[in-house]
Amino acid sequence: MKCSVTTLENKAAGEIELNDSVFGLPVRADILGRMVNWQLAKRRAGNHKVKGRSEVSGSTRKITKQKGGGGARHGSIRAPIFRGGGVVHGPVVRDHNLDLPKKVRKLALKTALSSKAADGKLIVLDSADVKDAKTSALSKQFGTLGWGSVLVIDGAAVNEGFARAARNIPGVDVLPQQGANVYDILRRDTLVLTKDAVEALEARLK
Repeated sequence: MKCSVTTLENKAAGEIELNDSVFGLPVRADILGRMVNWQLAKRRAGNHKVKGRSEVSGSTRKITKQKGGGGARHGSIRAPIFRGGGVVHGPVVRDHNLDLPKKVRKLALKTALSSKAADGKLIVLDSADVKDAKTSALSKQFGTLGWGSVLVIDGAAVNEGFARAARNIPGVDVLPQQGANVYDILRRDTLVLTKDAVEALEARLK
């Protein structure tokens, strides 16, 4: 699959051949959905906790006599209906991680890249280098290119000036190639890969 290469100045810079085994797969919503759920589940700390009936402080004696009081026959002051009592079915510390095989995760990343290519929302950039690392200048270039909601993936390391200029532009994310992931690819409208990123991703996913 051939793809045009552009520059930040919106000028043509030739073409590049994209590997069909990485950028030409059929789009599978089920695989993408499983991967996004897996990623979001891994973000959860799982350290939420409330105290149950056996954990709150309070006497274990019977509150009132069983008979003759005219009220309910309560047993413990730590019951959930009392102020300061334990919580019923509250959150406990647990692991939210899901199981997802490596092969499925790899397929999901290739599918996400393929979906952007199929929708015409994959752009290959010659390089993410800027002479003037100014947010205003880079924002103007993005406006000329028509990039509003965009994820830019560079090679092994992101150009420091480019990353600094882009980090304060709303709707723009910048990642090195090893940080490429399904959730960030899908949450932005346009995916921009540098030529170095294309080479690295193809070597990683072929």
